[in-house]
Amino acid sequence: MEQETDFEAQLQLLTQNIQDLTVQANDDTLMLLSLLRTLEQLHQKIREDVFQKTLPKNRQELYHLLREIEAQGGWPYIPRKSLRFILKNLDLSTPSEPDNKGA
Repeated sequence: MEQETDFEAQLQLLTQNIQDLTVQANDDTLMLLSLLRTLEQLHQKIREDVFQKTLPKNRQELYHLLREIEAQGGWPYIPRKSLRFILKNLDLSTPSEPDNKGA
Protein backbone atom coordinates (compact mmCIF):
# COMPACT_ATOMS: atom_id res chain seq x y z
CA MET A 1 0.00 0.00 0.00
CA GLU A 2 2.89 2.37 0.79
CA GLN A 3 4.40 1.70 -2.64
CA GLU A 4 1.08 2.63 -4.28
CA THR A 5 0.87 5.86 -2.24
CA ASP A 6 4.45 6.76 -3.21
CA PHE A 7 3.66 6.03 -6.86
CA GLU A 8 0.58 8.27 -6.75
CA ALA A 9 2.60 11.07 -5.11
CA GLN A 10 5.28 10.81 -7.80
CA LEU A 11 2.63 10.76 -10.50
CA GLN A 12 1.05 13.91 -9.03
CA LEU A 13 4.45 15.62 -9.01
CA LEU A 14 5.06 14.62 -12.62
CA THR A 15 1.63 15.95 -13.59
CA GLN A 16 2.38 19.25 -11.86
CA ASN A 17 5.74 19.49 -13.66
CA ILE A 18 4.05 18.95 -17.01
CA GLN A 19 1.45 21.59 -16.18
CA ASP A 20 4.25 23.98 -15.19
CA LEU A 21 5.96 23.38 -18.55
CA THR A 22 2.68 24.15 -20.28
CA VAL A 23 2.44 27.48 -18.47
CA GLN A 24 6.13 28.16 -19.16
CA ALA A 25 5.50 27.66 -22.90
CA ASN A 26 3.35 30.79 -22.64
CA ASP A 27 1.22 30.13 -25.72
CA ASP A 28 4.30 29.25 -27.83
CA THR A 29 2.95 26.78 -30.39
CA LEU A 30 6.33 25.19 -31.12
CA MET A 31 7.14 24.66 -27.44
CA LEU A 32 3.71 23.14 -26.83
CA LEU A 33 4.11 20.95 -29.92
CA SER A 34 7.45 19.74 -28.56
CA LEU A 35 5.84 18.92 -25.23
CA LEU A 36 3.02 17.00 -26.94
CA ARG A 37 5.48 15.08 -29.11
CA THR A 38 7.51 14.14 -26.05
CA LEU A 39 4.41 12.94 -24.21
CA GLU A 40 3.31 10.93 -27.24
CA GLN A 41 6.76 9.31 -27.58
CA LEU A 42 6.78 8.47 -23.88
CA HIS A 43 3.27 7.04 -24.13
CA GLN A 44 4.32 4.84 -27.06
CA LYS A 45 7.51 3.67 -25.33
CA ILE A 46 5.69 2.74 -22.11
CA ARG A 47 2.92 0.99 -24.06
CA GLU A 48 5.21 -1.01 -26.32
CA ASP A 49 8.20 -1.71 -24.06
CA VAL A 50 6.54 -2.25 -20.69
CA PHE A 51 2.73 -2.21 -20.61
CA GLN A 52 2.05 -4.80 -23.30
CA LYS A 53 4.23 -7.30 -21.42
CA THR A 54 1.97 -6.94 -18.38
CA LEU A 55 -1.30 -7.64 -20.19
CA PRO A 56 -3.44 -10.48 -18.81
CA LYS A 57 -2.42 -14.04 -19.46
CA ASN A 58 -5.60 -15.67 -18.20
CA ARG A 59 -9.32 -14.92 -17.84
CA GLN A 60 -9.11 -13.91 -14.19
CA GLU A 61 -6.40 -11.31 -14.88
CA LEU A 62 -8.39 -10.06 -17.88
CA TYR A 63 -11.50 -9.72 -15.71
CA HIS A 64 -9.61 -7.64 -13.13
CA LEU A 65 -8.12 -5.40 -15.83
CA LEU A 66 -11.51 -4.83 -17.46
CA ARG A 67 -13.06 -4.02 -14.06
CA GLU A 68 -10.30 -1.45 -13.44
CA ILE A 69 -10.81 0.12 -16.87
CA GLU A 70 -14.55 0.28 -16.28
CA ALA A 71 -14.18 1.80 -12.82
CA GLN A 72 -11.36 4.26 -13.49
CA GLY A 73 -11.80 5.28 -17.11
CA GLY A 74 -11.02 4.09 -20.58
CA TRP A 75 -7.96 2.87 -22.36
CA PRO A 76 -5.14 5.44 -22.54
CA TYR A 77 -4.88 7.00 -25.96
CA ILE A 78 -3.25 10.15 -27.29
CA PRO A 79 -5.01 11.16 -30.50
CA ARG A 80 -3.31 13.20 -33.19
CA LYS A 81 -5.12 16.16 -34.64
CA SER A 82 -5.59 15.88 -38.34
CA LEU A 83 -4.62 18.52 -40.86
CA ARG A 84 -8.34 18.97 -41.57
CA PHE A 85 -8.92 19.92 -37.93
CA ILE A 86 -6.13 22.49 -38.07
CA LEU A 87 -7.37 23.95 -41.36
CA LYS A 88 -10.95 24.05 -40.09
CA ASN A 89 -9.85 26.07 -37.07
CA LEU A 90 -7.65 28.52 -38.97
CA ASP A 91 -8.72 32.12 -38.67
CA LEU A 92 -9.16 32.93 -42.34
CA SER A 93 -10.23 36.47 -41.55
CA THR A 94 -6.61 37.61 -41.07
CA PRO A 95 -5.21 39.59 -43.96
CA SER A 96 -3.00 37.66 -46.33
CA GLU A 97 0.50 38.70 -47.27
CA PRO A 98 0.66 41.65 -49.66
CA ASP A 99 0.57 40.87 -53.31
CA ASN A 100 3.64 42.23 -55.11
CA LYS A 101 2.08 42.13 -58.57
CA GLY A 102 1.80 45.92 -58.82
CA ALA A 103 5.41 46.59 -57.80
